[in-house]
Amino acid sequence: MPDARDWSRDDTARLLRVPGADDDKYSRGVVGLRTGSSDYPGAAVLGVEAAWRAGAGFVRYIGEGRAADAVIARRPETVVSPRAADARVGAWVIGSGTNAASRTSDEERELRDLLDGSVPVVVDAGALDLAPGSRAPLVLTPHRREFERLQTQLGFAGDDDRATAVARVASEVDATVLLKGAQTLIADPDGGVIRVEAGTGWLATAGTGDVLGGVLGALLAGAVDASTAQIAAAAAWLHGHAGRIAAGIGAIGGAQGHPIVALDVAEALPRAIADVIA
Repeated sequence: MPDARDWSRDDTARLLRVPGADDDKYSRGVVGLRTGSSDYPGAAVLGVEAAWRAGAGFVRYIGEGRAADAVIARRPETVVSPRAADARVGAWVIGSGTNAASRTSDEERELRDLLDGSVPVVVDAGALDLAPGSRAPLVLTPHRREFERLQTQLGFAGDDDRATAVARVASEVDATVLLKGAQTLIADPDGGVIRVEAGTGWLATAGTGDVLGGVLGALLAGAVDASTAQIAAAAAWLHGHAGRIAAGIGAIGGAQGHPIVALDVAEALPRAIADVIA
């Protein structure tokens, strides 16, 4: 089993960049999201909301129909387009709220173009099956069942402990893999594993993974000087801290808190960031 490094609040603080007088909306980071669907428009809204709340200077949403309408209704600052071609972004988030089984050939072609580009891509849910063999810098963000399907796709038995399994998949796919859970594990292709335990059980609710994708996209697009695995760990820690704030938990090990929904976590992100950089 590989040794896992524990990620801390101080580690996260070092990777949060406070904008200065010379920054503009582009230098603060442009995030592109190709997420959501007519069946799951909320995934698009949650990811876009989180990207804005986590400090992105510019957010593009690629999509049409109910998802695009919902994004504009919630966040009118967002630039919405039906296609990703020629969109200039610092990081992409794809797959949240989509289903590979209902993906059209045009949708798959566009996703593969993003996955074979030079810009970092956060790959979630309905796009995870396209990750193997892709050339872009990737961060895969599966939950347990999605991770098991990915292991099956790669021909792995799936009987390793979590740290060994996530390191093995990261090496095979040549990507950073963030395995979500009560204890989040992040592995890089070289075998390094980071453990993030900041969070609360109240985060185990629908849509919080979509929020994490938006946070990760914002931090990747912000171009901090750190490895992709470190940025993923910072996003996971910040997401967990926002969850604690939303649930009314003042500190790790403090009060038990209360139920939350995913949008609560996104809305708590500015307070979480302010707390960390104070």
